[in-house]
Amino acid sequence: MTTTAADHAACAEALRRAGSSFAAPIRLLPQAKRRGTTALYAFCRRADDAVDDAPDEPAAAAGLDALTADTRGALAGEPSGDPVLRALADTVRRFAIPPWCIDEILAGCRMDLTRRRYATFAELETYCGRVAGAVGVAAVHVWGFTDPEAVERARDCGLAFQLTNILRDIPEDLGRGRVYLPEDDLRECGVSSADLVAGRIGPAFAAVAALEVARAEAAYARAAVMDRMLSTDGRCAFRGMFGVYRSILAAVRRAGPAIFTARVRPPRARLLAAGLTTLLVGTGTRR
Repeated sequence: MTTTAADHAACAEALRRAGSSFAAPIRLLPQAKRRGTTALYAFCRRADDAVDDAPDEPAAAAGLDALTADTRGALAGEPSGDPVLRALADTVRRFAIPPWCIDEILAGCRMDLTRRRYATFAELETYCGRVAGAVGVAAVHVWGFTDPEAVERARDCGLAFQLTNILRDIPEDLGRGRVYLPEDDLRECGVSSADLVAGRIGPAFAAVAALEVARAEAAYARAAVMDRMLSTDGRCAFRGMFGVYRSILAAVRRAGPAIFTARVRPPRARLLAAGLTTLLVGTGTRR
């Protein structure tokens, strides 16, 4: 016999196994919000894995189709054999998360099946809005907010985090045949995705790194004001996540063009210290 507590425990185990930098900030939340946020994380992980862990593209497409159908069924109240989907459905109902958030997350994962390149930053922004911005909107519904502008700022936060992921993971994504950096940006700096794929990393790539870091920093600046729009306990989790991810971006900035040949791996102790510092002093916005 399954229980809601057991379903959420399965999500907590998925978070534990992943070793995510989100784990520590999530622990700052009270139980109900912690379980809801963990369910969102476990679902996003399940969607990512359906694409990234499949042996080939047809298997990935079939797996994502099955997950999409099962997710929609669970959200509609149909019985599900998946504890993560049952916990997700409980979370969506409990915190009135807009169902479109879940649809957008799945649509973003589907883009990884069909898109290997992005011509413009606007195209990349659409992708980031689905795989990360929609997660941010869902999360603030769990955490609680006092100003409706928090929803838009959550989109900015998702963009900031996803751009940071992209810059951190360039070599790993190249191994999967993906280049997320917009062709327009590469061309503006005098290089191309073909240069990146071939490993022709010349001096001009320093300009590419600087340009993309600046885009991410602008998104962090817009997202920072969310600090004063959240419930008190939600603010603690946000600050922890914000500090950790902003520290990863700082490591990317320090690495410069080296990000194109080696994954950025900041020491875990440094990330935890950054999260703690931001938890204590805030994101740097005025009240």
